[in-house]
Amino acid sequence: MKILVIGDIVGAPGRRAVDELLPKLVDRYYIDLIVANAENAAGGLGLTPEIAQHLFNQGIDVLTSGNHIWKHKEILPYLENNHRLLRPANYPPGTPGESYTLVETAAGEPAAIFNLEGRVFMSPLECPFRTADRILASFPPDLKVILVDMHAEATSEKLALGWYLDGRVSAVVGTHTHVQTADEKILPGGTGYITDIGMTGPLLSVIGMKKEIILERFLTQRPQTFKVASQNIQLQGVVITVDAQGRCQEIQRLQVPLKP
Repeated sequence: MKILVIGDIVGAPGRRAVDELLPKLVDRYYIDLIVANAENAAGGLGLTPEIAQHLFNQGIDVLTSGNHIWKHKEILPYLENNHRLLRPANYPPGTPGESYTLVETAAGEPAAIFNLEGRVFMSPLECPFRTADRILASFPPDLKVILVDMHAEATSEKLALGWYLDGRVSAVVGTHTHVQTADEKILPGGTGYITDIGMTGPLLSVIGMKKEIILERFLTQRPQTFKVASQNIQLQGVVITVDAQGRCQEIQRLQVPLKP
């Protein structure tokens, strides 16, 4: 099975990259399952129902998210009613939305996806490690293909979760920092791992935002209104190959430019 995981989609440029590049990637890599992080797909911060539905219409099977998913209030009913849009599982009980989902891939095989949020330099949520234990304990024993999106700031926390889940899930992929790391690997137990799969959006920027605005904020320490940049657009992510037992056989980084 081939799984394409798309890095954080940032604003209209990121959505355009998905629109134009995704069909080609599906054909090139014989993709069976498409997962994307979409917490910044609406104007660079948050997600709306209309944009979520557009991304599903483009062929994405599951959308993961993170701490910015709550930006637009209109997403809350959509979260409640769409099991393919996930929020991090370690938010308190009663939080709107699904924390994991079970889907059937294009190959006709079942797969599970769940989303976690880190706590280092972020909100003091429930423990992502113990939350993962609870979710995995709820899955049927014959479910083999399991993908985890760990949305976190600290590389140490992401890597620790990779080791913690090694041999129990097919892959742990990091999101949130928008900077793709070059540490993709297969851990000894057969779990694919990468600290951050990167960003789908404008690279001539500071993590997707116009660099001039970010520089002004750093230089003056005054609040600034962020605006999504527009140049040097790439789709970043990984293609993960998983065998019938759910073990990762290959994890390949992608950096696919969108031609002007």
